[in-house]
Amino acid sequence: MRIPGCAWVRFRLTRPDLPRAKTFRVTFRNGQWHIAFAVIPEPIGASGTGGVIGVDRGVRITAALSDGRKLNCPQLTVRERAQIRKHQRRAARTPKGSERKRAEHGQVAKLKARDASRCKDWCEKTSTMLARSYDLVRFEKLNIKNMTASAKGTIEQPGRNVRAKAGLNRAILAQGWGLLRRRTQEKAPGRVEDVPAQYTSLRCSACGWIEKNSRKSQAEFVCVSCGFSCNADENAAHNVAAGQGGIPRPRRTAGAGGVTVTTSRSSAREPQPARVGIPLLRKRGRMSRRTVP
Repeated sequence: MRIPGCAWVRFRLTRPDLPRAKTFRVTFRNGQWHIAFAVIPEPIGASGTGGVIGVDRGVRITAALSDGRKLNCPQLTVRERAQIRKHQRRAARTPKGSERKRAEHGQVAKLKARDASRCKDWCEKTSTMLARSYDLVRFEKLNIKNMTASAKGTIEQPGRNVRAKAGLNRAILAQGWGLLRRRTQEKAPGRVEDVPAQYTSLRCSACGWIEKNSRKSQAEFVCVSCGFSCNADENAAHNVAAGQGGIPRPRRTAGAGGVTVTTSRSSAREPQPARVGIPLLRKRGRMSRRTVP
């Protein structure tokens, strides 16, 4: 690559063929030089099988698919987390503005950049797999910005459990929910839909009954109506694939043999008999009325 004002520079190509691009950008990040070409990739064609997949996103399981697969975004290993804590402790003991402090912070940034690169690589591969294998991909609609908002509050109204909420926010952002959804939409335009997330975790994918007691734990779902049991994330993925989300709880009554049947109830009130007021007599200057049905 010939860089104006510099010279011919060799680089390692991460794609099988050289892209046709008119512009590029050279950056220096965490001790490494990177060159990025500005290209618009072609969208991935549908498989043509008519398959529909539902994706339920969570913290324990990053993406639970309706076909039974559970995909997890790679995270930092135990050793890498220990190294980050070690360098942070060393940086805290060094003088402010010293070269040693900058070096320790650089080691922490290098490890965190490695974690971000792993997450991005996983999102790219997973979104490509979803775009190639299915004609329609459905995600539960999540407002990640509001979900990861700080619980610090204000001076007048301070928040509670701020540290716990901060840890949850970091765990959510480390899963790459938004990047996975955005890249799938870019690779499969027009074939990605959002399903409201309400009741997807509490609805039984077999009979449709919604009950909070059916969610026994984070990973166990047992319907209190029909007895259907499976993994809770897989059950939610089935509801997302069927587009069943945001629908209020159906009204049911117990039928013969314990089978529940759906009943309809009108919101209109039944007509009441008219009540007519007939004046009977005048007492102390006021009209007295007696109600006659």
